[in-house]
Amino acid sequence: MRDKIYFASDFHLGVTSRTTSTARERQLVSWLDHIKHDAKALFLVGDIFDFWFEYSTVVPKGFIRFLGKLAELSDLGVEITLFKGNHDMWMFGYLKEQLNAHIVDNELILQLDGKRFYIHHGDGLGPGDAKYKFLKAFFRSKVCQWLFARLHPNLGIGIAQRWSRHSRAASLGEEHFLGEDQEWLIQYAKELLQQEHFDYFIFGHRHLAYDIQLPGNSHITNLGEWIHACTYAVWDGTKLELKKWKP
Repeated sequence: MRDKIYFASDFHLGVTSRTTSTARERQLVSWLDHIKHDAKALFLVGDIFDFWFEYSTVVPKGFIRFLGKLAELSDLGVEITLFKGNHDMWMFGYLKEQLNAHIVDNELILQLDGKRFYIHHGDGLGPGDAKYKFLKAFFRSKVCQWLFARLHPNLGIGIAQRWSRHSRAASLGEEHFLGEDQEWLIQYAKELLQQEHFDYFIFGHRHLAYDIQLPGNSHITNLGEWIHACTYAVWDGTKLELKKWKP
């Protein structure tokens, strides 16, 4: 019976060497193969790829096993939703056409089984980081996208891959919880709760899995990542549970 809803983020497919990325891809395929029997919907909450750009006739090569498994889930009737992260914000129509996926630019507010969910990749939220917020607005602009599309794919994707090798994900360092007062996504959720109620906040971006109760019986769940931890969350109609994939 298809009654589970799954959430995961920050796979960063393509980061580090081809060997380690392929091993991570195989892990993901085994997880997707496991959940396909009871999944009603799958939400991939950003940074699925360490870089993604869709030219009119070209997309980055690789990820065949992963994309093929997503296509299988879609054909089985699983609803797939992809969020744009800070690494793969240049998703346009290709994955929507091939996977019948819903592409989310920023936040998504859902009502599931009588509970309100606020879902966002998590980048650019909360206080501070004005430089990144400016860069995000620029990179998401039509002007920037048009200019990048003028580059030959070998050059454009090559530049992006070199930049990726110096990214936070490529450093392979594990992150540590800073405390509720220092975790900007927790601060953001608490501020939003002062305006309206959500039962669950679900974020990616922060490479750290946690589930914390907030005021008003609300919860915030950060999904973690798949470079080290292979964590995800599942909603069974009554509760949201953070889990670790162990094939």
